[in-house]
Amino acid sequence: MTDSSALHPEAVPPQSAIPKADVVLPCLDEAGALPWVLDRIPDGWRAIVVDNGSTDGSAELARSLGASVVTEERRGFGAACHAGLLAAEAEFVCFCDCDGSLDPALLAGFVRRIADGECDLLLGRRRPEGRGAWPPHARAGNLALARMLRRRTGLRLHDLGPLRAARRSDLLALDLTDRRSGYPLQMVVRASDAGLRVAETDVPYRPRTGKSKVTGTWRGTWHAVRDMRGVLREQPADAPAVRAPASAAPTGTGAAR
Repeated sequence: MTDSSALHPEAVPPQSAIPKADVVLPCLDEAGALPWVLDRIPDGWRAIVVDNGSTDGSAELARSLGASVVTEERRGFGAACHAGLLAAEAEFVCFCDCDGSLDPALLAGFVRRIADGECDLLLGRRRPEGRGAWPPHARAGNLALARMLRRRTGLRLHDLGPLRAARRSDLLALDLTDRRSGYPLQMVVRASDAGLRVAETDVPYRPRTGKSKVTGTWRGTWHAVRDMRGVLREQPADAPAVRAPASAAPTGTGAAR
């Protein structure tokens, strides 16, 4: 497995320079990947594994490896993510898939950039490594959503990847309501509407451990796209912005706004 810090040396600052954060890990039958994922959580950070109905012992394994485990009975990616957000206590909250496709160690660099004022919500733009890391149907669905997002918000993002970080207070103020596949997109849409600076940076994306629960098939991918189209039809709220609008945030690969 390639060392992510070698690919992105700027992404992993010295441990003493990293603000503390909680990492939300939505989990449904991920026992095969959990040991590696939890081992990659930055020192001093809390891993919050949100068990969403696992039957393979994921919750028990996560506890044995030192993670905080939250049980979310309602099925859905958004339900699991939001339960983790509500359980988080740190100033910064990060999200990462629990399947081994993304390296949570890179989140240290994400949080550092937010703390330094470069942006308010930072997303990982997935760069596939290895055969089958990002199937064509999943990539096509993501591209379609990125284009629809640009029309809705003006954000020039290339990916809506699950590796991301922001301040907990900013995320809670967005009042996110989607509890299915639209949750990650709703986070970006409402952040943009609220005047938060949204940016993306390259991250390696590897073949996942186990079977995908959402985008493993064309049917699953387009069900997710359908869910997300509803999010894109939301009208901007009339409430004041969470944070005053700012100029486009810098990214590792290009545009944010």
